[in-house]
Amino acid sequence: MSDLSLSAYFSRIGYTGTPRPNLSTLTELQALHVRAIPFEGLDPLVGCPVKLDLPVIEAKLVTSRRGGYCFEHSVLFKSVLEQIGFAVTGLTGRVRWMSQPDSPLSPREHMLLSVAVEGVTRLVDVGFGACLIDEPLRFVTDVEQPTALGTFRLSAADGLFYLAARQPAGWRTMYVFDLVPQIHADYELGNWYTSTSPNVPFVHILILERLSDDRRHKIIADRYIIEGRDGERLEEHPIENADQLARLLDDVFGISPPVPAADLFARVAGAPRA
Repeated sequence: MSDLSLSAYFSRIGYTGTPRPNLSTLTELQALHVRAIPFEGLDPLVGCPVKLDLPVIEAKLVTSRRGGYCFEHSVLFKSVLEQIGFAVTGLTGRVRWMSQPDSPLSPREHMLLSVAVEGVTRLVDVGFGACLIDEPLRFVTDVEQPTALGTFRLSAADGLFYLAARQPAGWRTMYVFDLVPQIHADYELGNWYTSTSPNVPFVHILILERLSDDRRHKIIADRYIIEGRDGERLEEHPIENADQLARLLDDVFGISPPVPAADLFARVAGAPRA
């Protein structure tokens, strides 16, 4: 994969420092990334193919007013980190956010990163759109790890790792994963499934998330939701028409959608809720 323009990426997320392969740089880049580039699944919703070629991702997430979902975010962030000099391993996860505890594991439909920095391995994920992670996490189990906007915990069982987020109702598992390194072809397969399968919510439901300094801003189907720390529900508003949706996309998420807002709203209005 070709390199991307670091200067353009830094301008996009508002990074003004001198990048070095250390924990300070990694932490700042992740915090800025999830605040500047929204998580969104508009392309699967409207039937546009999701491409994982780096130039396509750069054009979409860096130079355009768009965001993306997990594979796009993590492919982009992995390239950024590798150009700076970090040692990065790509991993895959099986999403559990909407699953019952005893339900079978899903396919590998999520991308995350393992980053070795200053002698410690960190879990780095800028693309889990149900609960964006705003800091690198230590790769230790059964320890609560607070960040600016959440509290996370890793656990291990049966050779797998489970990442959970604290929510108002208690701990909620985000995804389960192992440490088998993945290559780009693995992500192409997972991306095709995640962007086309009727079993995945992105083809049916409008899903967006962006972080501000102290808030999570979300759109799920026909609802605009504002959360505080650890998923505390602060506000919830119905999205009642296309003009309101267009304003939210523009003002809150900084997105110029790939189709008119009226077309998106027609899908939103008839969609099931996640």
